[in-house]
Amino acid sequence: MSFKDQIVWITGASSGIGEALAVAWSREGARVILSARNAAELERVRQVCANPERHAVKPLDLTDSEAINKAAAEVLREFERVDILVHSGGVSQRSLAAETDLATDRRIMELNYFGTIALTKAVLPSMLARRSGHIAPISSVIGYVGVPLRSAYAASKHALHGFFNALRSETQKDGIRVTIVCPGYIRTKVSENALRGDGTRYGKLDDTHKGAMLPEEAAPAILRGVANNKREVHVGGKEIYAITLQRHLPSIIARALRIK
Repeated sequence: MSFKDQIVWITGASSGIGEALAVAWSREGARVILSARNAAELERVRQVCANPERHAVKPLDLTDSEAINKAAAEVLREFERVDILVHSGGVSQRSLAAETDLATDRRIMELNYFGTIALTKAVLPSMLARRSGHIAPISSVIGYVGVPLRSAYAASKHALHGFFNALRSETQKDGIRVTIVCPGYIRTKVSENALRGDGTRYGKLDDTHKGAMLPEEAAPAILRGVANNKREVHVGGKEIYAITLQRHLPSIIARALRIK
């Protein structure tokens, strides 16, 4: 699959995996639409993309349903279509379930799950009308494995799997493709931006992420997965094998993750 002149809309494009994917797709000749809340950071990313004049910044708050619908209408009016929709926007968590405010649980679900679903539903009708489109939600190994201190985050990622697996089954006959991306530890600001139980920012880099794969190293595997219409892409270090263990030897994973 050639990405030349494909319209690729990426949320969470101001940093991390989203930024790396924007740069990678721009180098493949795609036209990239970059979305996140921070307009200044999006402009920075646009400038480091290949041929920055071909790409667009579209600031977007994924917790605002009205803004999502407005942004989708603007993108479809300006670009006429979205060939690939990449959901990289989201927030993680660092708190015990018993010590996490329900408001924080809702905040994580609103951004990671409902925001992703809202944007999908805003773009999907145009893909169905064209009988063409590819959707790539960025999930996580935690979409399979419930890890301590990540209860709401794990719930949001599990939910993405349920929704997009069902969507794939419903729309495959209509030319819609879905590739769920499951990263392991990637050296981003995911832990620093994570939420504590009271909703405040965690602000620390986890030890597991200090020597992790760089986003720029993960991006080519994700692009290959989309190009080859993979159902899932697992990318990271040895931690990605937890997905296989969870499927076939869940008791081992349960013992390894138990808090002593």
